[in-house]
Amino acid sequence: MRMEENKNRKTRKGVGRKPKTDPAVYRYVVRLNSEENVKFDIQFQKSGLRERSKFIKAMIFGKEIKVVRIDKATMDYYVRLTNFYHQFQAIGNNYNQTVKAIKNNFGEKRAYALLRNLEKTTIDLVVLSKRIIMLTHEFEETYLIKKQREEE
Repeated sequence: MRMEENKNRKTRKGVGRKPKTDPAVYRYVVRLNSEENVKFDIQFQKSGLRERSKFIKAMIFGKEIKVVRIDKATMDYYVRLTNFYHQFQAIGNNYNQTVKAIKNNFGEKRAYALLRNLEKTTIDLVVLSKRIIMLTHEFEETYLIKKQREEE
């Protein structure tokens, strides 16, 4: 009875991996000297691919290799800039609530004095935000654009 079960398993279809319609069975061998190998390794590392065979195929057939590099400093700057943005949104919400509270709870002269203080603080925030924008443009021009030119 066991023999019959084993035979049935071997002849049954749908078990295991499906065979490829056009399997890659052709192999080619290329030999490199040490200098060529160093150049090959550098290009392979720049490609970001994990398999040498896929890299070689891409190079032979002229496929475009997309390289995605994650720069920790740029990511950190982006995260901090995003945090600043959220803080400015929160300040804007608080600003609106403060103006409403001043208008509803104080007399005209007292409200005017409080709003003058709020206006001074708002001007400081505008100056700070302009400085942040200027630093961001400076960062993009000196760091990101320079880095892109180096990679090309």
